Amino acid sequence: MTDRIELRGLKVFGYHGVFEHERRDGQEFSVDVTVWMDLDTAAATDQLVDTLDYGELAQRAAAIMSGPPRNLIESVAGAIADDVMTDARVHAVEAVVHKPNAPIPLTFSDVAVVARRSRRSRGGGLSGTSQ
Repeated sequence: MTDRIELRGLKVFGYHGVFEHERRDGQEFSVDVTVWMDLDTAAATDQLVDTLDYGELAQRAAAIMSGPPRNLIESVAGAIADDVMTDARVHAVEAVVHKPNAPIPLTFSDVAVVARRSRRSRGGGLSGTSQ
């Protein structure tokens, strides 16, 4: 499947982290979501109903990011990926949560976690891995 929708650099303030100050003060996160799905019908009909509304995709990812605090961004990325997979038209998703201000006492440009989910070729179940 080569068709995809990409959402890049969604900035959301959240309270995720294992340290008390992260949960108290919060910080800005960045989210990227790539969704693989067949876009042939949407291309032919030119109708929003025949595709994944990326405005809604952004709102749903932002709601998870700004929702209840989680210890790990692995958990947040997984929740976003799992949410996207509830749309039966989606073949696969990759959700990346960036934490550029992670509490690391060294110079770095970014920390990110990638959660991937895809439909199994048989049975319609989900498979996934987190990196």
